[in-house]
Amino acid sequence: MRATSVFAPAKINLTLHVTGLRTDGYHLLDSLVAFAPVGDGLVIEPGDTLSVTVEGPEAAGVPADMSNLVLKAAAFLAESAGVACGASFLLDKRLPPASGIGGGSSDAAAAIRGLMAFWELSRETDLDPAHVARAQDPAQQEAMTAEMPPRLAGLSRGLAKLGADVPMCLVPRPLRVGGIGEVLTRVDLPPLPALLVNPRVEVPTPAVFKALARKDNPAMPETLPNFAGTSDCIEWLTTQRNDLQAPAIATAPVIAEVITELSTLPGCRLARMSGSGATCFALFETEDAARDAEVRLAAQRPGWWIASGNLGDQTQKAQPRSHAPSS
Repeated sequence: MRATSVFAPAKINLTLHVTGLRTDGYHLLDSLVAFAPVGDGLVIEPGDTLSVTVEGPEAAGVPADMSNLVLKAAAFLAESAGVACGASFLLDKRLPPASGIGGGSSDAAAAIRGLMAFWELSRETDLDPAHVARAQDPAQQEAMTAEMPPRLAGLSRGLAKLGADVPMCLVPRPLRVGGIGEVLTRVDLPPLPALLVNPRVEVPTPAVFKALARKDNPAMPETLPNFAGTSDCIEWLTTQRNDLQAPAIATAPVIAEVITELSTLPGCRLARMSGSGATCFALFETEDAARDAEVRLAAQRPGWWIASGNLGDQTQKAQPRSHAPSS
């Protein structure tokens, strides 16, 4: 059997409006999401059971047992599709953990995409509806509107039990995210040259939401603009928000320092935090400006995690690829 490699891109919340709080404690969101050309790598090879080995510059502290979302996603897919096969995963961890850019969720989604190819599950795979129903929250019954392939659309609702970010990472392209993360609508965005920065601080998401003073903030406009280009899109994004930025700064003040440094870089049009932090991003009008900013900031802050690239659609880069196994 051949091996399968799949890319797990970073997820960036360009906006994140917290619009309400459900009685079960889940927060309602209205967020605009894009994906970066930087991320983790996953290699799948034959195995008698489900197992994962974690390597890479950000591997420290990442579990290699069933608490890893890669194995949780694989086990869910195996049960749902009635597959009695194992798989051995090699996770090349390059995104900082607990950093607000969906690393673990993107890894789980990549495992699903990769296993669909590795186990040769067709588009018409009939996932066990009883298992999916057991796994999903009642509020996640709404149909996905992101034009997912049929085999992924039904599965994504069950995978939401693993984490609210997992469904949106299944098909990594620009999305408007609503509900508690399960209502996905495809959007068109121009390329957004960006610099991503994490100050090596882990921010606990529950603490950030708890520190949010107002839970019922305004949503984005019901209809998004038709952006004429990168500059037009960035200008509009400056009028939007990440409602978790202020409470995250209260939890980890270094985030404010990151945003200030990003704001002073030549060509920076917008600096903002992604997700619940601590990763922040700066947007530029050109890739050259973003790369120049990366070089400049890396020299000034060698201890920070820094990467640059165009935010947008990473579906092609994230397609599973078959190749000869390593041994």
